[in-house]
Amino acid sequence: MSRLAAVILAGGEGIRIRHLHPDLPKPMIPVGGEPFLHWVLAHLAGQGVGRVVVSAGYRAESIERWIEKARILGLELSCVRESEPLGTAGACVFAARSLALDGDEVVLVLNGDSIAVADLAPLLALARDPSCEAALLGVEVEDASRFGSLDVSSRGQLVAFREKKPGRGLVNAGVYALRGEAIARFPGKTPLSFEVDLFPSLLRDEKRVLVARTSAPFIDIGVPESLAAADAFVTRHLAGT
Repeated sequence: MSRLAAVILAGGEGIRIRHLHPDLPKPMIPVGGEPFLHWVLAHLAGQGVGRVVVSAGYRAESIERWIEKARILGLELSCVRESEPLGTAGACVFAARSLALDGDEVVLVLNGDSIAVADLAPLLALARDPSCEAALLGVEVEDASRFGSLDVSSRGQLVAFREKKPGRGLVNAGVYALRGEAIARFPGKTPLSFEVDLFPSLLRDEKRVLVARTSAPFIDIGVPESLAAADAFVTRHLAGT
């Protein structure tokens, strides 16, 4: 049986914080003495992931160079470079090709500029249900205004993505679990977004998209305010990983 695999999406330009680190893609920004990507990978290793493919775009060469030397708890690391922006779901398809997934094999897909320090076993269990087309991690946060909220049924099924509004809410952590056969059914167009294209399409077609809820610590370093808080976050929640 192959080791649990993950795809990390790292192709974005990081426009809102690019002025702070103009020569680096977001996952390579130093946090807690290491590139932020280090902490994402270390958490995945602790969750039983063995193989990781990083899909890089903006300033991909810095990610490629780092991965060539990185040694994180026995992870098998590789990097693929997007020749053009593919969108989050398009990049997933592109990177997953190198994993040679079996149809029923589950792969984790997550962003390289955010982390939820959560137990991912419940998310993986949902995705292994043959009736589930996709599973995503929903995180309870005090202020959902940056992310928008998830509308979830009493049975844990995604109903809709809601508009951004202040206040406590359940938000999309950008962590997905998908079977290989589901990825093979993604539309061939690019760019293809999980949030804008794929998930709304699945909901329109009445496919089951399930949500694993968590109140685990979560950070997205995509804006200056959260980036400034990242060192303290890592020290508190990820030190020692």
